[in-house]
Amino acid sequence: MSRLSGYEGLQRIWDAIPSARLVGGCVRDLLCGRAVRDVDVASPLHPHDVQERLEKIGARVVPTGLSHGTVTAVINHQPYEITTLRRDVETDGRHAVVVWTNSWEEDAARRDFTINAMSIDHEGVLYDYFGGKTDLEAHKVRFVGNAESRIEEDALRSLRFFRFQARYGDEEVDPCAYAAIAEKRDLITRLSVERVASELLKILSGPHVGRTIRLMLSAGVLPEILPHPHVDLLEDLLKTGHPSEPLPRLYVLSGGDRSVGELLKLSNAERSALQAFARSEPELFLSASDDDLRRIRASQSLPLLVSRSWLQQARSVIGPDPQWDQWRQRLEALPQPVFPLSGRDGLMIGLASGPQLGRWLKKAQQWWMAEGCRPDHGMCLTWLKEQVSREG
Repeated sequence: MSRLSGYEGLQRIWDAIPSARLVGGCVRDLLCGRAVRDVDVASPLHPHDVQERLEKIGARVVPTGLSHGTVTAVINHQPYEITTLRRDVETDGRHAVVVWTNSWEEDAARRDFTINAMSIDHEGVLYDYFGGKTDLEAHKVRFVGNAESRIEEDALRSLRFFRFQARYGDEEVDPCAYAAIAEKRDLITRLSVERVASELLKILSGPHVGRTIRLMLSAGVLPEILPHPHVDLLEDLLKTGHPSEPLPRLYVLSGGDRSVGELLKLSNAERSALQAFARSEPELFLSASDDDLRRIRASQSLPLLVSRSWLQQARSVIGPDPQWDQWRQRLEALPQPVFPLSGRDGLMIGLASGPQLGRWLKKAQQWWMAEGCRPDHGMCLTWLKEQVSREG
């Protein structure tokens, strides 16, 4: 429990609700020695009772999901989600109708995997109704109860299985889980695209990406998301030592399909990045001088240029390449060039606002770029004055 040192408000929650327990991912990560990122708490009390008790200890309580029995307590600026024990009475593959229960085992039975169905009370006692601790120690990801039923309740669990398998499992996959996922793979198409995309990006940013994507392909799940996946191209990128960034991996997995952002309904920023990966300008070449590097840094953001460099490396080299590593180090070491002139500078030397001003600033920027983005404000202003005077 020492890894919960950043969650001092937990003791206050337990003082208010002694029957509360830690549940879900934080229990799993505590048991396997991983850093705890989010603390989830469950309670057999009705949500309104939970809210009343927390307010009595001075916590700010936000009813973030009362229809699902969840309130958020903010203690010392730290949020804690407390959810009333539930059991499903109706599911449609995407949403569940729930009722409250005081049975911890019923609540655990509605969770996806055994390693996520454990709980710990305020004395540190572990409650494990479905063998989650044993599965965790054996690096086995297994559905709670009947795998097909769990998937029919929420088809996103098929994708979550692959994410958890990559993080907590080994190369041997639970055969019951795999068979159920393959059998029910068409249910994925009933999910919202946004939920599917979010889960896919998490998989692509996690460990053992190549192995996991191959497993999704063999189960028939991947083609339900991307019609024509290019797994070989993804593996070429992974061989370079590419860092855990999901968008470049998605780009190559889609075969450079510019429409994949629209297909998965990604954010505008994510779509723009995918579109930029497909562009060839500014050109990236290993023999670039520092002036060349400053020019390309002035043209595109550093993260985008670094991502493009990994993509270009994967197309030209199979495996790591010290030359590309050095190129990225040089690029990252340079300060970000910023064109020093603005419209105000042009007006100050007598240019009229409007198209004329824009044309002259563009000419000045082109000169600044040609000079390797080195001229400062004074040098750029002097050049502009001279050019305007010469043509005036």
